[in-house]
This record gives sequence, structure tokens and C-alpha cells, in this order.
Amino acid sequence: MSKNQIHLWVAYPGDLKDEATALTCARLLNQDERARLQRFKFERHRHEHLATRALQRSTLSAYVEVAREAWRFEEGKHGRPSTMQAPGLKFNLSNSLGLVVCAVSHGPEIGVDVEPYARAGTIEEVAERFFSARELEQLEPLHGEERRERALTLWTLKEAYMKARGLGMALPTRLFSFVFEDGGGVRLEIDAEANDVPERWQFCTLDHAQHRIALIVESDAAPELEVWETRPILAAPARLHIGEVKWYPDPPGRRRNG
Repeated sequence: MSKNQIHLWVAYPGDLKDEATALTCARLLNQDERARLQRFKFERHRHEHLATRALQRSTLSAYVEVAREAWRFEEGKHGRPSTMQAPGLKFNLSNSLGLVVCAVSHGPEIGVDVEPYARAGTIEEVAERFFSARELEQLEPLHGEERRERALTLWTLKEAYMKARGLGMALPTRLFSFVFEDGGGVRLEIDAEANDVPERWQFCTLDHAQHRIALIVESDAAPELEVWETRPILAAPARLHIGEVKWYPDPPGRRRNG
């Protein structure tokens, strides 16, 4: 993987309804991860957690000669996992009940978020609490499905950016905005208080399995994106051809395909 490539790995918690697959994945976890797994009351949440941890380990072992069960992770101040066993490799995870994703880069900071389409209405309802004044201004004239679509896209982009910064919810969401332009473009605006510059980032969204995924990467040019699927989890990966992926901000005519 070159420095201008981004790999996105996807897996499905529902595959863990197969008991043999679930047991195989559970054997990879360390003691703390297993203890946390047992604290989930509902099976669907246990599957989501287990799929996320298994995908993380399986993905990283595709790049570094470390056994899946041998990975050791640390969480930063704001909960972002990292490992000393893969120097130069950056990764970020996001999960839902139906889909878990792991984004990987060779060097650049990266953030990813995944949300099911079904959450769009809920996100719309809490928009005033989480979106910036500029985003709310653009959201106001929209109605119905268009409004819900915009809310879902904004949410995933903002989550991905906060995760790429390694700050999570410690970064106030009002301090940065994803602004939609008349010509179809999208740009990132960042208040000085957030201590960052928009030129540092490229971002995109894509849809898969009834979910919206947002990616943001530290780059001054549109990255090359590859999407890989492991189904069932821990199986040999298969390349997914997802069609055109548009990165922003992007000069006219420059396109990258996944």
C-alpha cells in the first residue's frame, strides 16, 4: 500500500449468528476484551463488539506479520486505539449493528464513520445540538428525504473528522463545518479555535449495505481507495468494486474509482 492509497475493510456482525464463526473470533480477544464482551446484555451488541475487534485484528494482520491474537492495543486520552506493533500504519474503526469498518493508511492520519440509513431521522432530530451554525443554515431550507440525507452525510463527515483528529467529542462540533456548494462540491471550514486548516484534509462518502460511510484523510490530493470485504469475518478478503468515489475538495475532472 502506497502513501496515496486508502484501504477500507468491511465486515458484518450478523455473520456471527453462526456459532462456529463467533467462537473463532472470540478466541482472538485478550482478557480485557472478553470481559467487556460479556458485559453486553443483548446478543446483537455482543456481535457488534466482537465483529469490530475481530476485524481490527484481521485487517492489521493483512499488512504486518503479527498473528491476529497477538495484537496489543492502547487507547489514547480520547479513546482512539493504537498499537506499537505496526509502525507507520494508521487505522481507524467504526461500527454499527449491521456493518463494521476499518480504514487503513500508510502514514497519513485517517478517520472513518459508518451509520445506517435508518438513523437519518434520529440524526435530523438532534441536528441543532451537533451541527454548526453554517451547517444548520444550509439544512434549514431542505425538507423530507433531502433533509434527512443531508443530516446523515453531515453526521458521518463530522464524526470522521473528529476521529481523524484523535479528539472525538472533545472537539466541539460547532468549530468546523462541511459546506455544500451550488456546483455540487463540498468544502471544510474550520474555526481558528480548532487549531487546524482545511487544506490538510481530503474527504468522501460512499454507501454500502444500507449504510453511509465517511472517510477523511490527511492529504493534499485525492487518495486511491480500495474496499475489501471479509465474509464471514476472518475469511480470505475479497475486493469490492463500488464504482465512482468522489473526493472533496477536488479540482474539476479529477476522479478516483474504488
